[in-house]
Amino acid sequence: MSGVVIVGGSVAGIRTARALREHGYTGSVRVLEAETEVPYDKPPLSKGSVDNDARVPLISPAEGDQLGIELLLDSRVTGLDVEAQRVSLESGEALEYEHLVIATGLTPRKGAYDVAGVHVLRTLADARGLRAALADAERVLVLGAGFIGAEVAALARRHGVAVTLVDPAPVPMARVVGADLGERLSALHRRHGVDTRFGVGVTTLEQYEDGHRARLDDGQVVEADVVVVGIGSEVNVAWLAGSGLGIDDGVVCDGLGAVAGAPGIHAVGDVARWDGVRVEHWTSAVEQAVCVARSIAQPATSTDQDPSGNIPAGHVPVAYVWSDQYDWKIQLVGVRDVSTAPEVVEQAEPFRLAATWRDRAGRVTGGVTVNWPRESVRLRTAAARGGAA
Repeated sequence: MSGVVIVGGSVAGIRTARALREHGYTGSVRVLEAETEVPYDKPPLSKGSVDNDARVPLISPAEGDQLGIELLLDSRVTGLDVEAQRVSLESGEALEYEHLVIATGLTPRKGAYDVAGVHVLRTLADARGLRAALADAERVLVLGAGFIGAEVAALARRHGVAVTLVDPAPVPMARVVGADLGERLSALHRRHGVDTRFGVGVTTLEQYEDGHRARLDDGQVVEADVVVVGIGSEVNVAWLAGSGLGIDDGVVCDGLGAVAGAPGIHAVGDVARWDGVRVEHWTSAVEQAVCVARSIAQPATSTDQDPSGNIPAGHVPVAYVWSDQYDWKIQLVGVRDVSTAPEVVEQAEPFRLAATWRDRAGRVTGGVTVNWPRESVRLRTAAARGGAA
């Protein structure tokens, strides 16, 4: 057995590798990445880099060499033997580990739309394929009006492509920002010429010679040159089948990322469920990575009490996600009880908006901002400390 093996070159995986060195770990650190690309940040893919193949590298080969982090690209892991402390690769190789960090993230869900020629957007290869398709497209059908779908719709409209955006929810974004703000986001797309078909589902989706044809459950038919599916993702844990690890919409971990009943194994990022909570956000992945690296590199102090003297120095996530749509930068933080109305403050010139949700005691739990980064930081700080704002 030797060193740390990190499965997944995600932001959580690479940040764990870096943090191991920052916390004084001197053993070997190997990162297994299924893609052939050097690890890169994925959120920008739907926020503009579809246009120009831009990428935000998480680490370069030179940095890896300098830090003593071995990047093993095109290394798809297919299985885990917990007792032998060994992972199996698609190539037939097997690697032993002393510590294993699971950072395999998410994979896009296609559901009933798994039809030839349909696009999803998760990897750089996906982005390249979508960019090539959009270059020749006149009509784009986007299935799912969550953040990915909405961002793809905005990108396509920026290039003058006609867009039909379909979602079975009458106000799709109401599920994360409430009905009133959700309707304003729907209206944003309509102002930019998007044909929004909300409150209807797709009964059939077929490929034909020149594109795709979708029949909606209201009887309407939509034809498109390009179809993009953005109906969410699922945790990438198929390779853990038969391992015996606890899986419940993510790898089950304690409050420090340690996997129950599997000494030496941690999980971080989108794939990990810490203390019953799984958070799909970039900032949470970074914070979890630091916590796990500290646990591995400094085990004698990883469970020390925090300065208050009461609780372990674990990770308490405050959810954060952002979305760029047209000229709106939308930032969401914390927990938002969308069944209740938030406090809303907005300004007209330049346009910006902040909505704050509070609990019954008046403490800030979360919020939404549009074009107001400073207010987003303030809301996130308030939510983290559970105080007034």
